[in-house]
Amino acid sequence: MVDVTDDTFETAVLERSLSVPVVVDLWAPWCGPCQALGPILEKVVAATNGAVELAKVNVDENPKVAGSFQVQSIPAVFAIKDGKIADQFIGGLPEAEVEAFVARLLPAASEADLLARDGAASGDEALLRSALELEPDHAGAVVALAALLIGAGQTDEALAVLGRIPENPETRSLAAEARLKARGIDQVDVARLDGLLDSVRGDEAARQEFLDLLEAMGPDDPRTATYRRSLASRLF
Repeated sequence: MVDVTDDTFETAVLERSLSVPVVVDLWAPWCGPCQALGPILEKVVAATNGAVELAKVNVDENPKVAGSFQVQSIPAVFAIKDGKIADQFIGGLPEAEVEAFVARLLPAASEADLLARDGAASGDEALLRSALELEPDHAGAVVALAALLIGAGQTDEALAVLGRIPENPETRSLAAEARLKARGIDQVDVARLDGLLDSVRGDEAARQEFLDLLEAMGPDDPRTATYRRSLASRLF
């Protein structure tokens, strides 16, 4: 999801829509139906794993964008593909109808998509490998196979598989899990973090282990921010 302004609309929406469909949500803070629809849009678009993107436009702050769509009321939602409006709706919709709206923007599932979906659902390694034979950088198959390999203790291969696609929060977390498991570390030990702090500046392996432990703790753990600040103080 990205907040779009009058100045960024052309790049963030029109140009971006040449590569991936973009759902534009025209909203305002005072609009009750907008507040109800916004989280639904965010959830449904996020479930496409990047196949569709969401751009939110505050119409009070960005009148040029609002005017270009000639909207009379909000929430107003437009699907942009190849620089043009492909679909739209005005007003709030239930989640099921929003899912149908977004689903119409998705490309038809490829054979690799189907293999990856079934392999991930069933934990079938052979199906996931078949998907990657067809599409070596299929993100869904990469993530699902890496998770299976980590569970089986095949951490080196898991890291190699993850290297096929650009890093994202999910792959970063899996890679950290793989490296920690390779070291025999199954859970975060704060004492271990404390012990690594004095080595992170000059020891790349210690620094990577420290970062992996923070990744395993996760951003919601209040200790993560504290230890990140401690790491920064040692490095800089």
